[in-house]
Amino acid sequence: MSEIIRRDPRAEWIARNRLHPLHAAMQTQQTQWMGPHGLMRKNPHVMAAGFIGPAGLKRIDRSGAQQGTAVGGRRSAAAEVQLPLHQVIDPAFYIAVVPDMIGGRLGSHDRDLLGLARSLAGNDGAVLAVVFGEHKESSFSTAGIDRLLVIEGEAFSGYAPEQLVQGLRAVDNQFGPRHWLLPDSRTGGGELGRRFAAALGERPATRVWQIKDGQCIGRAGAGQQDLQRTLPRLILAAAECADPVSETRHEALPETLSTGVARSLSRIEDLGPVAVDPAAIAMAEAEFIVSGGNGVKDWTLFHQATAALGATEGASRVAVDDGFMPRNRQVGATGTWVTARVYMAVGISGAIQHLQGIGACDKVVAINMDPGCDMIKRADLSVIGDSAAILQALIEAVDNFRNGAQRDAA
Repeated sequence: MSEIIRRDPRAEWIARNRLHPLHAAMQTQQTQWMGPHGLMRKNPHVMAAGFIGPAGLKRIDRSGAQQGTAVGGRRSAAAEVQLPLHQVIDPAFYIAVVPDMIGGRLGSHDRDLLGLARSLAGNDGAVLAVVFGEHKESSFSTAGIDRLLVIEGEAFSGYAPEQLVQGLRAVDNQFGPRHWLLPDSRTGGGELGRRFAAALGERPATRVWQIKDGQCIGRAGAGQQDLQRTLPRLILAAAECADPVSETRHEALPETLSTGVARSLSRIEDLGPVAVDPAAIAMAEAEFIVSGGNGVKDWTLFHQATAALGATEGASRVAVDDGFMPRNRQVGATGTWVTARVYMAVGISGAIQHLQGIGACDKVVAINMDPGCDMIKRADLSVIGDSAAILQALIEAVDNFRNGAQRDAA
């Protein structure tokens, strides 16, 4: 078994959130401390942790299991969080959600949408997620999904909105959802939702940011006005329309279509993605950002590593003030707020303004020499070491991977 201690960001978040139902279970008690006279004091209630036996007597557990240690004495990195299970045995109705699944995973917009669906489903309804093609997501149960329908096939690969509409119509005929929820995004959900509404003859509510008492409120007039209307069957919701599900886990039971999906004669030919220079992508829209800070000493190597990874370049305020990067590449509260799926911070200690600017990023990777800096505490994956050596190793690893792929293709 590996001896590497791995952090659990979710457990750490619950330990900081006093309103979470599992907050008390995540708190650790002080076992010993130094008294005013220099004597070591011990807490007997913690050192002799036990349990109540069947006869009502307290039994002492000397194995260390209840104190988070095994017989070998090695303490686990964090207590395992077991959220309460929400089950819907026989759903009275369905709330269907079609997430964007960018990169094959649920994004922040998708999770907001699932949180909204969870509030509409209540205790009697079930949230049905419809996913097209292969995916890489493994946490459907903690996102609020009761039923999961994965529709696979070559016809659904690439840009095929007409075929996707055919698939949604098949789902609608079989399950008859009370409401359909799609993200009103530029990455597919906005267009698919409007095409699906036209196919159903429904008038959808777009850019919805709030639902209450059978009414929905959506943005209009370039975001300067709000329109309120009766809640329709098809809803295109904006980001942050609801809080993601965080206090329950769900079954995510697999579902299948009873009938096949009719093949649509597509009038659109997908020629594949267009190559885009990462440097030309706006910081607020970039999916993969590599930012450099005061810890970067070789900026030529930094640019080479960013180009090899195909990432968009960013920088901390210190690097911008020192003239190593232009002002439009500054990340943070005083620069640009970013929402990248992967954010790699190289040599950035993590000032509060910078951490505010990356608060919406999905995954944060930190490369730093200081294991106690704030960026390391914020990161999902940390690498402690010299940034130049690590960037050089990344370049070599990318080259070896590409050369191996070319040999396999030949």
